[in-house]
Amino acid sequence: MRAFELSALNTTPRLVERPLAAPGPGELAVEIAACGLNFADLLMIEGSYQDTPATPFVLGLEAAGRVTAAGPGTTTPVGTRVAVYGGQGGLAEAGLFAEARCTPVPDKMKLLEAAAFQIAYGTSFMALRTRARLRAGDTLVVLGAAGGVGLTAVEIGAALGARVIAVARGEEKLSVAKAAGAAEGIDAETPDLKAALKALGGVDVVYDAVGGALGEAAFGALKPGGRFLLIGFASGAQPTLKLNHALVKNLEIHGLYWGGYLQLDPQAFRAAMTELFGLAAEGKLKPHISATFPLTRAAEALEMLRARRATGKIVVTMQ
Repeated sequence: MRAFELSALNTTPRLVERPLAAPGPGELAVEIAACGLNFADLLMIEGSYQDTPATPFVLGLEAAGRVTAAGPGTTTPVGTRVAVYGGQGGLAEAGLFAEARCTPVPDKMKLLEAAAFQIAYGTSFMALRTRARLRAGDTLVVLGAAGGVGLTAVEIGAALGARVIAVARGEEKLSVAKAAGAAEGIDAETPDLKAALKALGGVDVVYDAVGGALGEAAFGALKPGGRFLLIGFASGAQPTLKLNHALVKNLEIHGLYWGGYLQLDPQAFRAAMTELFGLAAEGKLKPHISATFPLTRAAEALEMLRARRATGKIVVTMQ
């Protein structure tokens, strides 16, 4: 099978031929149809991601395909369409994955959409509903609102009845966020984001997938009792949060690493994925895929992600 492999950290990944073994206990062999790209894929190449495996390994955190063989102790029938959160291995024509990391895909959902669904929607769902306890009528600001994860936060926040303020760079990206449910938009280049947010009445919840100065400004606009969600640092810088303000204003700061819920609370992880795929089957959630590339152009797809030229998800297909 062909696979997009990283042979050593800080080198250029390349397409190679790799054998596929038979599935072991608790494993499923999956013929992969598509793989969604994530910022974490870029961090893995550098070795700066918290769960970077030992090299060599196949890139690709999330994929979707069809089960071709099942190992001892599994219950998923051969032929089942599944979405896989593998931690690695998605950028390949096939792979072996723990059954616990596989979720059946509804018949109405395309595998291309399923490959773009899990991490972005799972992260936003757990962050907004479980950690931030987002309520109807709350004001939610989403930093990086036109990105693969940010757009899902806009969509889920609006679906939960929040007033969503999108922060993104440029009118084109703000238009995408508004189409996903944002009530208002602020350009990320605004000189004083904190003042702009306060002029709109302040914020109950901050969803920060960017970090740096934007995160710091949004933190300063939180109302008393507000919640700040640390999702990622796409800007390359962590925000320096004023903890004395957190104390005086009774603010909550939550870190959210969605993949960590496999160990922290596996039942919550699986329940969230089942509920999310159910909402997608009902047509209430629709992944926004901005670009697709064949496996032979995976390097180009990663470069598009690195340059932040996409709105929504970039997906690599195996055909």
